[in-house]
Amino acid sequence: MALILSIETSTTVCSIAITDGNDVVATQKLFLEKSHSNLLTVIIQDTLKQCGLELGSFSAIAVSEGPGSYTGLRIGVSTAKGICYALDKPLIAIPTLAALAHEVNTRNTEKFHLAPMLDARRMEVYTALFDSDLNTIQEVAPMILDEQSFLETLREKTVLFFGGGSNKFEPLVEGGANARFINDITPSAWAVGQLAYQKCLSESFEDVAYFEPFYLKAFRATVPKPLL
Repeated sequence: MALILSIETSTTVCSIAITDGNDVVATQKLFLEKSHSNLLTVIIQDTLKQCGLELGSFSAIAVSEGPGSYTGLRIGVSTAKGICYALDKPLIAIPTLAALAHEVNTRNTEKFHLAPMLDARRMEVYTALFDSDLNTIQEVAPMILDEQSFLETLREKTVLFFGGGSNKFEPLVEGGANARFINDITPSAWAVGQLAYQKCLSESFEDVAYFEPFYLKAFRATVPKPLL
């Protein structure tokens, strides 16, 4: 048995899952704004109780490493590291876009290329490109979307676009025969858990003391404008 508790907080969605190998034992997902700090530990405890499990039962703790929301990633990683420290459990980090691509790939019967997109404000997204075996074709990077984005790939391959940033790209390629869009796909902890299982088998663990989220871009705090 390889029970893994997985945490996904890279966007406004808060998700946790318990997986046993590739089997999903339980999962919860909250679509509430700013729910991470208040409810993440609550849904972990609630799910454990419903499953009759304790934190000591797990082989490892997995977390979505980013890119994504600075605050969301910080909360998810801090929670995962706290559990690992307290119970001496190994930490597994899974790239957010790879997990999102894995989730869609479970229904990708036509073997299309996969382009997950996370909203990075205005016309910018965090994106990558994978083939149907989840091999990386384009590395994770920020991208400002325009009519030329993915143009060379779309000339030769059909690409599935999905994730919170893909809705900004759809109008730019409207009518493009090789561009397909899947709506309402949000990162899920069960996909993190399934990918984490492979890392668990090879004991590919993170250094809990030094691991940091993959923010991709430096956090920039804004200063409120003075009231007139």
